[in-house]
Amino acid sequence: MNVILFDVEALPGTVAASRRARLLVVDDQPINIRALHEVFSADHDVFMATNGAQALAFCQQTPPDLVLLDVVMPDMNGLEVCRALKADPETQSIPVIFVTSLDDPAEEAACWDAGGVDFITKPINALTVRNRVRAHLTLKQQSDLLRRMAWVDGLTGVANRRQFDERLEREWQRCRRSGQPLSAGIIDIDHFKAYNDTYGHLAGDDCLRQVAAAIERSLARPGDLVARTGGEEFTCLLPEIDLAGARVVVENVERAVRALGISHSASEHGTVTVSIGVATAQPDGEESAESLLNRADGGLYRAKRAGRARVRSDEDPSAAAG
Repeated sequence: MNVILFDVEALPGTVAASRRARLLVVDDQPINIRALHEVFSADHDVFMATNGAQALAFCQQTPPDLVLLDVVMPDMNGLEVCRALKADPETQSIPVIFVTSLDDPAEEAACWDAGGVDFITKPINALTVRNRVRAHLTLKQQSDLLRRMAWVDGLTGVANRRQFDERLEREWQRCRRSGQPLSAGIIDIDHFKAYNDTYGHLAGDDCLRQVAAAIERSLARPGDLVARTGGEEFTCLLPEIDLAGARVVVENVERAVRALGISHSASEHGTVTVSIGVATAQPDGEESAESLLNRADGGLYRAKRAGRARVRSDEDPSAAAG
């Protein structure tokens, strides 16, 4: 049997990206895992966890598309695992199908109450379980598409303002709990109105897409986010990084956009460039997320006053030379 084993500590480096649906089978009995693997391995990537703690760790680090979850397990039973998944915003959208050997209306009700989308009785019927999983994967794909349409900027493909606002609030609270700083960079394309006037709006749209892609490529850490928050304005959210580190990140962004070499005859720089304001806050109750963005905007003002195509923080002199 060619099951992909689950190793909590080695997880980040051992699971390869795949377009096939990712199923997590959670069961303390290897024979049950083997049975489900035989049903799904030809069409899906099958992962396994043998207890609730492993299942939660897996879902938090590399969320699967669907979980097949045994109800009766030692230490943490399936109902408790499902409730924990549904209580976490990062994992609450993962559909959970319970697999149970009990034929009890009260247990069925408990599965629904815990947040399961379906349940399958043991011994499994291969055709039934295959069709039920296919149906719920289809629903998940449709739900993901709708979520993406609601949370992603349609022109550039990066996060939109709605997603940025939600992530800002979540990261602010998380950094407050952990005592870590939170940084933000506000990026504005220099002389973008003049670019549109010179080259036309179709070229302007293409410019926005290229700039967004360059910014996204410059953010190396998985937790970093870029969102389009205005017509030609983008904002980077950089959790758990101080001002010096954030400045390095956004300076890489500025260079990446400049390296695109997009001609801009109406700019003193000859190519499309960006001005960036950066700021860092310690979410400890004395400052708000809004004030962090206001200070980053102050840095952007200083960058523009200093000649554009550069990075400034609100702590830099407003008329500093490049």
